[in-house]
Amino acid sequence: MFRNVLRLFWISLFPLLLMTTSCTQKRVALPVFQGGDIHAALAEKRAVTDIETTFSISLGRSDEISGADMRGDGALTISDSGDLDLRIYTLGFLAMELTARDGLVRGSPGLETTKKLLLTEGLRQCIFWWKLGDFVITEESGTYLLRNGNRRVWVDEKSFLPLRQIVFLDDGKQLNIYYEEPVQENNRWYQSRIRIEFLQYALSLSIKTLEVKPAEAACSYCSL
Repeated sequence: MFRNVLRLFWISLFPLLLMTTSCTQKRVALPVFQGGDIHAALAEKRAVTDIETTFSISLGRSDEISGADMRGDGALTISDSGDLDLRIYTLGFLAMELTARDGLVRGSPGLETTKKLLLTEGLRQCIFWWKLGDFVITEESGTYLLRNGNRRVWVDEKSFLPLRQIVFLDDGKQLNIYYEEPVQENNRWYQSRIRIEFLQYALSLSIKTLEVKPAEAACSYCSL
């Protein structure tokens, strides 16, 4: 986490350095696992317990007229349980810090409930998209649909990368999550652009780096 913080401090101050570090993401031909076992691929992903990622972030009203309430560079360490450490920097200065431990969320400065949900539950569900229990899989129009009582996840049947997700919350509201722009880093594929919509707000991520733990997690289907 400290390493990511230092990296983001310099990135936010020097655009040229940002351009250099982003070159680690190589956009080449997508992986093709067509005919592979989606159940085996999901089982491999469940071995991942923690993810560290850095990204550009924008959080604001989804009408795209009011502009972003928060914009900057972020460093996140998050576990499949929902525990996380998040820092957001603007022009090299710490603008926001958020932690979650065993369901207890602390942030500085304070956040309204909607934004807090986007930055906790929203981030966990969009990153650990394969963590859903008692689900069934159906095929439709080139995708696999993973479905249970409170989630729907559409996965590309060739690359095994997520395309879209709906999370139904207990109060009847829902998170809508969209994925695009696959990239490859450290022999793993992931969607580098994610947008999460909830009520009147939208959270957009442009991922720069992503590391999984344990690092030796199986990688027969190297996509997240």
